[in-house]
Amino acid sequence: MEIPAKKIHIFFIPLLFLILILSGCVKEYGTEDTENTVDENLIVVGVSQVGSESVWRTANTASIQNVLTKENGYFMIFNNARQKQENQIKALRSFISQRVDYIVFSPITEDGWETVLQEAKEAGIPVILIDRKVNLSDQSLYTTWIGSDFYKEGRMAGNILDEYLTKQHRQEESIRIVVLQGTEGATATIGRTNGFNEVAEAHDNWLILEQADGEFTTAKGQEEMETLLHRYKDIDVVISQNDDMTFGALTAIQNAGLTAGEDGDIMVISFDAVKSGLQLVDEGLVTADIECNPNQGEYVETVIRKLENNEAVAKLYFVPETVFTKENVKDALEKRTY
Repeated sequence: MEIPAKKIHIFFIPLLFLILILSGCVKEYGTEDTENTVDENLIVVGVSQVGSESVWRTANTASIQNVLTKENGYFMIFNNARQKQENQIKALRSFISQRVDYIVFSPITEDGWETVLQEAKEAGIPVILIDRKVNLSDQSLYTTWIGSDFYKEGRMAGNILDEYLTKQHRQEESIRIVVLQGTEGATATIGRTNGFNEVAEAHDNWLILEQADGEFTTAKGQEEMETLLHRYKDIDVVISQNDDMTFGALTAIQNAGLTAGEDGDIMVISFDAVKSGLQLVDEGLVTADIECNPNQGEYVETVIRKLENNEAVAKLYFVPETVFTKENVKDALEKRTY
């Protein structure tokens, strides 16, 4: 029977709430971006994202948020780790304590996940990795991985550079290259670096002067590019491992009184192919942009539906990607939404 509010002395309200919590009668799903209560008929998914460091990351987050909706039968608890692994581990443990049905996360680095993923396994919660991978001694600690073939992307960058240098009849010329790498230890950084380096090693005339950590951000990309331009006076090519770093690198090149582009002082090859990056390809400032497809949400939803139906899922899923140059960029620009 409901007790009229006027009969409850204000002193007893905090005490009553405390009793309810201690007795386990109140179950809340706390998150910065979702409501605090959940319909028991919904599939509860805890999502931990690396952060919001780039245009690509924002698009990747949106692709997940757009499918894990109440209309589609989901209750999503979202966490932004803000580029810190300790934040992400804390979020995963929160998901486990809240007894979510699935955990989806993009690991900031590849190492350091064994303990918390073991905890998820013991709790019976399937873990779906997106975008980045993890180093584990026990591969059963996660269910599947969805993302890009970063090694292949790195090779794409090397191959397209080879094509353009051949077009310019510079096959025998000494080509001096600097690389703006992403976050140290990230899967994208490792894969793109290894893939490009493998192609570079097959060309005796390619010299990688330095590989600098630009952290996937515009500000750091500009800072590192300024340092590289000061250190090396004759850079021929910049390989920038995401568009945000490329934006910063182009600013540094311009500020140094140099030009970028196939016919400029420095040729720039980028990764991600966000709309603003493709615009630079169309303008001729960036020679090629290797696509990194952020639309992984639909794959996540497909995997969850399969698991809900007790169907088998693959251990990994690669999303489709391409290379954009001035020859094919206009159609992509018209369709690009991020």
